[in-house]
Formats: sequence, C-alpha cells, structure tokens
Amino acid sequence: MHDIANRQQAEAWNDWEGVHWAEHPERYNAMMGAFNAPLFAAAGIAAHDRVLDVGCGTGRTTRLAAQRAYDGNVVGIDLSAPMLERARRDAAAEGLGNVTFEQGDAQVHPFPDRGFDVVLSRGGVMFFADHIAAFTHLGRALVPAGRLAFLGPQPAGPDSAFARATAALSPFLREASPAARGMGSLMEPARIRQVLAAAGFTDIDVAPVEAPMALGADAGDAAGFLFSMGPTRHNLREVEPATVARIRAEVQDALEEFETADGVRIPGFVWIVTARSGR
Repeated sequence: MHDIANRQQAEAWNDWEGVHWAEHPERYNAMMGAFNAPLFAAAGIAAHDRVLDVGCGTGRTTRLAAQRAYDGNVVGIDLSAPMLERARRDAAAEGLGNVTFEQGDAQVHPFPDRGFDVVLSRGGVMFFADHIAAFTHLGRALVPAGRLAFLGPQPAGPDSAFARATAALSPFLREASPAARGMGSLMEPARIRQVLAAAGFTDIDVAPVEAPMALGADAGDAAGFLFSMGPTRHNLREVEPATVARIRAEVQDALEEFETADGVRIPGFVWIVTARSGR
C-alpha cells in the first residue's frame, strides 16, 4: 500500500469493524441498496467509461459500475484489506473482467493523471482527514469536465423514523466508533459546495433523496443487525449485559412499527452530489 494520510481510518477499517463489514456485506448492501439507482443515474456511466470507486468497501458499487462500463474499466479503492479480499472474491464469482481493486488512501494514492471519466462514491468520501486536499487530488485524476457523483447522509433530526426506532439506544451512543469518525463531515450542502469549489470543481449540485433502508427480515433480525454494527458495539462494550438486553428489547419493539411484507424498512435520507472537474 502506498502513502497513507488517513492513518486512523486505515487502522480502524483493518480492525474488527472492517472485518464485520467483510463478513456481512449483504446486510450493509441491503441497508443502502435503494440508493444505488439514484446514485448511478447521477453518475451517468457510459459503456466506455473509466470509473474510480472511492471507498469501495466490499465492492458492490464497483461491480455495478463495471456492468455499466462494460467496454471500459473500473477501479475500486479502499483502505480495508478484509473488505477488498471480499470484493475481489465476489467480482471473480460474477466473472467481471473489467474490475480491479487497490488498497490505498484515495486522498494521496498515485492515480494516473486524467485517468478516469467518472469518480463515484457511496459514502466513502466522508472519511477524509482533509476534504479539500482529497477532492483536489481526485480532480486531477479526472479528465477535463469529468464527472463526480457521491452519496452522503443528510442530518437526522430527533423526530426522524430512525431516531424513533433507536430512541432507547440513543443515550448510549456517546462517541463515534473508530471507523465511523468523520461520518458527519459532509452533511451540510453549504459545506459540500464550499469544499468542492475550493477543490476546483464546477457545476456542483446537491440533491436530497429519500429511499427505504432495509434493516432485516423482521424486528428481531433488524435489532440484531443494529446491535452488531460498529457504533453500537463500541458504545455498549462496557455496559452491563442485562442493560444491553433491555435496550435491545426496547429497540426491537420500536422496530415493529416498520415491519412490512418485505422486511423492516425505515425511511432514509441522503444527499446525491454531482460536480464536474474544472481542469
């Protein structure tokens, strides 16, 4: 792996949180899957495009990009060795010959100058230590007027569906888990526009998108998933087991409101951001 600017993130995503994502990609992909269509519509990937997927994780978005850029090629980059191992295995199983995965820090990785037509990210760009430096670097990797498209969370208010469902857990979530640090860094449209403009991007657009997040087959399954995730495990690691069991039961009861014939579905809200390289 080349130079690393985001060392804390590299350590976190190669530790237990990265392993959990690598072992359960179907859970995380289901949670975010309904946002894939608007993200790829914004990216506008064409058959011959060269695509870079930033923070590709276990490679779901990389593989979807490869299906669209079937006469081009797609590179997925991530800090996490466990997730990249899973990504390579799944891409090989799907017989995708136009995909490669690289372990590295996209903020400083030596990408080819003007080597990509599209830079894509389903949330990975949130975690950069220096967003302006990172997007400036990614801009150099794009052709002139190349396309940037990424997804990031909207701020969640106290009255949101997710807040209601996890109200019993909320008082215990006092700090971000190691891998979740930086997750709220690009929540405000004004901040997003300021960062991208300073990095040399133009035609910046920040559009709100709502879609259901799939959390599990039923309330019990969804509660189990939520309590297995890094932020929950990190914050409950020193809480008495009886208290954890009580909180989980309360969350499970609250999740019953969101049970459907297709499983537990909670409304989710993200920004879809698009821009053009100014080079």
